[in-house]
Amino acid sequence: MSSDQYSDKDHHEDVKVLHGMGYAQELSRSMSKFSNFAISFSIICILSGGINSFAQAISSVGGAGAGIGWIVGCILSGMFALSMAQIASAFPTAGGLYHWGSILGNRFWGWLTAWLNLLGLITVLGAINIGTAYFFAGTFGPMFGFTGTDWQVVGFVAAITAGQALFNHLGIKVTTMLTDISGYIIFAVTAVLVIACLVYAPAIDISRLWTFTNYSGEAGGNVFPQSDNVGYLFLLCLLLPVYTITGYDASAHTSEETKNAATSVPKGIVTAVFWSSFIGWIMICAITLAIPDMATAAGQGWGMFFATMDAILPAALKDVLYLGIFIAQLLCGLATVTSASRMLFAFSRDDGVPMFSKALATVSPKYRTPVNAIWTATVLCILYVVLAMTIKVGETSIYVIVVNSTLVFLFLSFTVPLVAGLFAYGTAKWPNPGPWAMSAGLYKLVTVLSVVGMAVILFIAVAPPNERVLYVVLGFIALAVVLWVLVENRRFEGPPTGDRIAARKAAIAAAEAAVGEKT
Repeated sequence: MSSDQYSDKDHHEDVKVLHGMGYAQELSRSMSKFSNFAISFSIICILSGGINSFAQAISSVGGAGAGIGWIVGCILSGMFALSMAQIASAFPTAGGLYHWGSILGNRFWGWLTAWLNLLGLITVLGAINIGTAYFFAGTFGPMFGFTGTDWQVVGFVAAITAGQALFNHLGIKVTTMLTDISGYIIFAVTAVLVIACLVYAPAIDISRLWTFTNYSGEAGGNVFPQSDNVGYLFLLCLLLPVYTITGYDASAHTSEETKNAATSVPKGIVTAVFWSSFIGWIMICAITLAIPDMATAAGQGWGMFFATMDAILPAALKDVLYLGIFIAQLLCGLATVTSASRMLFAFSRDDGVPMFSKALATVSPKYRTPVNAIWTATVLCILYVVLAMTIKVGETSIYVIVVNSTLVFLFLSFTVPLVAGLFAYGTAKWPNPGPWAMSAGLYKLVTVLSVVGMAVILFIAVAPPNERVLYVVLGFIALAVVLWVLVENRRFEGPPTGDRIAARKAAIAAAEAAVGEKT
């Protein structure tokens, strides 16, 4: 059903589902199916992670990291997306992961999922905008005296994150207009980049895409430490696709702003992952084929993408491509602010954030956006980037630390509700699937594979030289358990259920009246 066929009856059904879960339609439900796809496609943004982390493919096992590694990593992410889509169809609410963990598991599972997901979203926002800062430093930065020093990066991240928050503040229609445009920009710029790489490549050697060459250590610009274990290095190359193909939970987080959410949201998740994986693979392969000399490029480490473009492309074409990529990266961060703020809003309206929940759950009557949650997520992102700078170890860059932290927190937050759903499917907690659904057997198989994938992701995220990431994760989980036992177990009630939903009717009506919602 297209957006112009969305009737009052359809809207009533969407709101009825939301009311049935105990929540008011405070946010503006104006996102079309395409817009829901576009917000996840914009966060995934192959022109962000795929470009900024490109060296991770080559500086491990060479061309095979792109030709084969990208496919394997995308399959891992795809399993999570399919399993997530199944649950999103049955429970289409903002802050989806938190609700799924609570409804399908218990209060603690939901509470832990919320904090893991918030950490993941804040860190992924930091990773995206740090990557954008480094990209700008390598392209247009020298014209403005921007060389990418640590504090320049922090200042740049603060400025663009504030701008992204401002657009989010102004309403979901403004945000979706920009993320819709972002989708087209990603398609167009990627197409031009692929064609340019193939046309201007000094030679085309297809065998590169399945050739394994050990470029670890100095041979690969010290992107990864020296190792003679090719299997281990192949796992490390999966960091590129696994980091890039993430953020599709944005479709779930904007469920309450999406028309026909029970079908549009799961389709948005799955199609965003599919097209990003497929087009991203073509792009990564084209860049790899365009490299004049693999050994020389590998030795350039993180700068190999820029070195390759400088070596083969005419200056004017290169600048146009760089401008398109930069715009796409800015819009990627914009969509991430949307996702993070909706998660914080949804958790806060269930009193998940002590002392600040009421303020963070406030929706602007004028813009119908969770303005306080938007600006809080922005401030937390900036603070996290500053923190990442202070814990930098040796020569490990801010970007690598932030990316690896993101992978662990974000995918752990995916895994908790998926495991809960695996055990709850077909029980009283989840008696019937939503309108978008795989067969029970296929769903359970996909979910089990997702859990296996989580083990792989955890291993590669904390592999040397990032061992301290594991200590951070374990420390957070230990702190969470202590806080739950001592405080939150007695205070936090979780999403409304049973009689609590019925008791909220008056509050729901008052909240909707306050923002002018007509149902």
